[in-house]
Amino acid sequence: MPRVALPDGTIAYLATRHADVSRVFTDRRFSRAAAAGPRGPEWELGSLADDSLLGMDPPLHTRVRRVVANAFTARRVEGMRAEVARLVDGMIDRLEAAGPPADLIEHVSAPLPIHVISRLFGVAEEDRDRVREWSDALVGDWRADPGPPRAALAAFGELVERRRADPGDDLMSALVAAWDEQDDLTERQLVSVTAGLLAGGHESTTNQINLFLLVLARNPDQLAGLRADDPGAVARAVEELTRYVQLGSTGILLPRVTTEEVELGGVTIPAGSAVLPGVVSANRDAAVFDAPDRLDLDRHPNPHIGYGVGPHHCIGAALARMELQEALGALLRRLPGLRPAVPESELRFKPGVVVRSLEELPVTWDR
Repeated sequence: MPRVALPDGTIAYLATRHADVSRVFTDRRFSRAAAAGPRGPEWELGSLADDSLLGMDPPLHTRVRRVVANAFTARRVEGMRAEVARLVDGMIDRLEAAGPPADLIEHVSAPLPIHVISRLFGVAEEDRDRVREWSDALVGDWRADPGPPRAALAAFGELVERRRADPGDDLMSALVAAWDEQDDLTERQLVSVTAGLLAGGHESTTNQINLFLLVLARNPDQLAGLRADDPGAVARAVEELTRYVQLGSTGILLPRVTTEEVELGGVTIPAGSAVLPGVVSANRDAAVFDAPDRLDLDRHPNPHIGYGVGPHHCIGAALARMELQEALGALLRRLPGLRPAVPESELRFKPGVVVRSLEELPVTWDR
């Protein structure tokens, strides 16, 4: 197991195999709270990781997650599918009216996830563009200028206060009510959990839609065989693209710190050591996946860990999958030949963000 140097000079252990990364996610001796905490870094989501679900260990993490999980059950997500399909169709109508070419991010991949997660949280329609701006600030580079992310957290705090004063039938109201019943949960934690869920609930999905289409354009043989009118085929494609695509800027999910000496991958790791779970390499592990560097949209089974595993498995994974299935299926079905309208070398990614985010994605299609 390789050792690597972090930006502050700390030596960390890099887990790259599927089995080792899965164990880092599931073994409580690899602690997220210890990796965040008051001495945690002001980078990779900054202090948001200290107090949100990202930085909690059981049993606190279990208590908080239980409240949130009610909004993301498979039944509730499936109950939203028809509405999401209608939203996607309306957004593709506007994309068609604007082009070709037209910016996929402006018309589809950005507004769809923010609309869905805002509906779950009871965010008023007039506030949704601002929530997206605040979320963008949170996933920006805290090292370069921590001012905008901290201002965004303050803005999310005001949103929480408004919901406390005027509760409704939504996830944010449920979170506030549950929080206010506890004596040992802080307001800062409530704001961080809310901000983390809102940001995570749309930022990743937006960029998955964009990156999925780029990868499909690079693999025309796979795209040609994808039946967009077959929900099963689209669902398998979404899983394979999730495995194949590097969504995070580093390919490494949030680090853990060992709470005691532990053996991993044949290496004894001392207590207090940082361990980095390399999800991208784990999803290309030849011991688990046949021809791991090949995109195979019919791959089954597909035990990827793109959404994590264990206590910190992405709580919105079912919602993200449903949105990706509806968006990908409708785009390919309604816009034959959908592809980038400019050479990939001309596309630009936003600098200093945790998720690989394109500035814009001009697309064209066959009319």
